[in-house]
Amino acid sequence: MNVRTSVIVIAGAVALAGCSADGSTTGASTPSSAPAKSVPPPSPAPPQHPKLKPGAKGAAVRELQQRLKQLNYDPGKVDGKYGIGTQMAVWAFQKVNRLKVSNTVGKSVWAALDAPKPPRPMAKGREADRVDVDLRRQYLVVYKDGKPALITHISSGSGEYYCAKDRGATVARCRYATTGTGDFETGRRASGWEISPLGQLYNPIYFNGGIAFHGALDVPRYPASHGCVRMPMHVAEDFPELVGTGVPVHVRRPR
Repeated sequence: MNVRTSVIVIAGAVALAGCSADGSTTGASTPSSAPAKSVPPPSPAPPQHPKLKPGAKGAAVRELQQRLKQLNYDPGKVDGKYGIGTQMAVWAFQKVNRLKVSNTVGKSVWAALDAPKPPRPMAKGREADRVDVDLRRQYLVVYKDGKPALITHISSGSGEYYCAKDRGATVARCRYATTGTGDFETGRRASGWEISPLGQLYNPIYFNGGIAFHGALDVPRYPASHGCVRMPMHVAEDFPELVGTGVPVHVRRPR
């Protein structure tokens, strides 16, 4: 190789190396490590609703009461106090949603409050304005314009055998304390307390002979009446405004 050829070869090698103006090599280089991806911090867990029992007080109870009212279960005054009115509204909600009926509002109840089930109609006749009564689960639903306007806990006939004098009778008549199933209509009503041979009825609305919807001071979880449909006193206050005369009533004992 002569001197001229050597110069050309060396110059070509330098050109292929391609140095930059600052002397750094722009050709093949050792690959640098890729920047590490930032990992977002874990999302905070959603706030857990506390377990509530009768006697509880505070914001969580108020939230419970407000939600029950939104769903047409009447807990009475929204005051943040878990009293008997709230308790009976919880019972009704548990029954409609096929939950275990208890005094406690736990995870299952809070979850159902977020995704509630509608009450099941009691009869094929689904009039826009009607009252459906479920004797097995002990609740009733007042429908207005085809939608539930009130869902409440009740206590119906106990099934016990008893004897009493009917109004105007001189001899006692014995019978079983039952609330008959069937299709009826609301009829006579009274305002305030009405005295009957079997006790006092608050704001009664009769729908099957001497059988009436009425407010009572004692509305236990189980059937306990002589045949009437007892409801909480605060519910009975507004019931006559929701239910007029001649309104269909469907009483059933579904599975």
